[in-house]
Amino acid sequence: MINIGIIGAGQCNSSTGGIAYRAGFAVARTGAVLYCGGLEGVMEHASRGARDAGGTVIGILPGDDRTGANPYLSYSIPTGFGEARNSIVVKCSDVLIAISGSYGTLSEIAYALKWGKPVAGIGTFRITDENGQSAPIRYFDSPEEAVEWAAEIASNRSKIRSNREEAK
Repeated sequence: MINIGIIGAGQCNSSTGGIAYRAGFAVARTGAVLYCGGLEGVMEHASRGARDAGGTVIGILPGDDRTGANPYLSYSIPTGFGEARNSIVVKCSDVLIAISGSYGTLSEIAYALKWGKPVAGIGTFRITDENGQSAPIRYFDSPEEAVEWAAEIASNRSKIRSNREEAK
C-alpha cells in the first residue's frame, strides 16, 4: 500500500484550494491512501478531492477529540499532541506533497527531509542550508504531475521494503 501525505496551511485561498483538491483527487486515482492533518484549508480540499475520487483519507488530528475534523475524512485519529502531530503525518507517509503552506507545513517539510522522505512542492517554501545548497524538494506546477512523481517514488520505496523483508 502506498501512503501519500498532503500538507499545507489550515487556511488557503480558492486557487490553492483548487490545487489541493486536484492533488487529493489524483492521489485517490493512484490507489494510494492520503494522509493529512485532518482540518481545514489545504487539508480539507485535498480530502474532498480524494473522497470524490473514491479514495481513503486519514486525518491525524491535533486535539483530544474529533472537533474540527473536516467532513471528508475516512478515518480520523485524535492525538492530543497539538502541532506535534505533524511528525505523525510525516511518519505515516511514504512521500509528501507540500502545497503552499505556513510554518506548520515548514515543520513537516523539515521532518520529512530529516527522515529521508521525498518531498514534492507546489508553491511552497524554497529552502537552502547554511552553504546555500537547495533542499532536495522536487517542485511542480501541476498537482497531477506531483502526484504521479510521488506515487512512482512511493511505489519504488515500497518494493525495496518488500524485497528487504523477503530477504530476512
